[in-house]
Amino acid sequence: MTGPLLADKTAVITGAAQGIGYAIAERFIAEGARVIIGDIDGAAAEAAADKLGGATVARGVRCDVTVADEVQALLDAAAESFSPVDVMINNAGITRDATMRKMTEDQFDQVIAVHLKGTWNGTRLAGAVMRERGNGAIVNMSSLSGKIGLPGQTNYSAAKAGIVGLSKAAAKELAHLGVRVNAIQPGLIRTAMTEAMPQKVWDQKMAEIPLGRAGEIDEIATVALFLASDMSSYMTGTVLEVTGGRFM
Repeated sequence: MTGPLLADKTAVITGAAQGIGYAIAERFIAEGARVIIGDIDGAAAEAAADKLGGATVARGVRCDVTVADEVQALLDAAAESFSPVDVMINNAGITRDATMRKMTEDQFDQVIAVHLKGTWNGTRLAGAVMRERGNGAIVNMSSLSGKIGLPGQTNYSAAKAGIVGLSKAAAKELAHLGVRVNAIQPGLIRTAMTEAMPQKVWDQKMAEIPLGRAGEIDEIATVALFLASDMSSYMTGTVLEVTGGRFM
């Protein structure tokens, strides 16, 4: 394969004002894509787009992924600014960690809504655009927590496991239309969120990782690039663990 992997492709990435989403946007632009940055914080989304190179390659749009109309508006912005969506990355997420005994219904509902309903909205609406065009790649962000279940995360583990089932079902529905749907399960990745952990918890997690270190956000971005590009043209309904071997 020659040339940039995503030349002339338009990618929509949710939760992309910072962290993993931003790293994916940066990597995609380096490979020739134009990117729509969706984020619940509209000002942060716009600032991220400016930092990534401005209007010719990136646009920031406020988006609450739990609201279908706002996800549709994000996809409409892609078509208006660049071209109809070729790659959809459903990355937006929140945590509301607490043991079941202490977790409120609201904390459960919020996490399920953002992760699971948000991913469903993104997959369903991007899939509708892609099926008309006969191709496209959707990448959904699950988590190792969805494979093994982590204490204090009944909401998050349930949502992230749900994303796997959703991705596989959607992959079966869209495959004959030329649209691929895959998922990524990151393990312990060094972000502002994970670095806020107490040292004892961090050390305990590190002890579970055969590669002996936390992952970097770009190590998720390169896997997203692989799934978004034609390098993975014969892959759909798969779940790629990017975990350093933790809980394999």
